[in-house]
Amino acid sequence: MTFEEIIFAFVLAGSILSAMLWVLFGQLTVRKLRKNPKTKDALGMEYAGGWDIVNVASALAMPRSWSRKLEKSPLSFIHAKSDLLFENTTKFDQILGATFYWLLMASGISGALLVFFNFLGLID
Repeated sequence: MTFEEIIFAFVLAGSILSAMLWVLFGQLTVRKLRKNPKTKDALGMEYAGGWDIVNVASALAMPRSWSRKLEKSPLSFIHAKSDLLFENTTKFDQILGATFYWLLMASGISGALLVFFNFLGLID
């Protein structure tokens, strides 16, 4: 196996695992939050189906100071309300959301970098 194939295998494994965590986090946590009248309007704007799952995961994964800054911006309706979400989720939900979010970001950025480096000819 070449170096490129090994990196691709890790990116692919991370993508598949993040897809499974997306479904798991959506079914276990976000479904519960959608049914709660207190939190159903605090999940952020949904661009496409399932995007509120990423909104909730990012609110649980990012440092709270960053989330509060986003919630005070003019585009605050896009971001989920982290304080309300932390009150209505368990520690397991928070760890699952953070794991899913950072794995999704890492595999996405790694895949994009792999394509970019391949385009530049840095990887054969």
